[in-house]
Amino acid sequence: MDKPIPLQWRPQAHADLLEILEYIAEDDLDAADALQREIDEKTAALTLHPKLYKLSSRVPGMRELVVRPNYVVFYRESAQLVEIVNVVHARRQWPQIR
Repeated sequence: MDKPIPLQWRPQAHADLLEILEYIAEDDLDAADALQREIDEKTAALTLHPKLYKLSSRVPGMRELVVRPNYVVFYRESAQLVEIVNVVHARRQWPQIR
């Protein structure tokens, strides 16, 4: 078995996630809890399989973990660390990549 590498959330990613969860919880607390659990489980798996998700075509240097069709976790990985950089709603407008 491979040795796990540390997982670190950037403060902005944590803030993004909290904002999303608070918005969902206004209408459905159970749905917000379920999304939180799903994101926690999927990001925890990155400590053993950091290359599990595809390289991002929208944000160079990042990988995209799609959590349900509506939410994307952007992260970067190295041999020493998996860093969660942002959590966004998939309908967000992205700058055109050149």
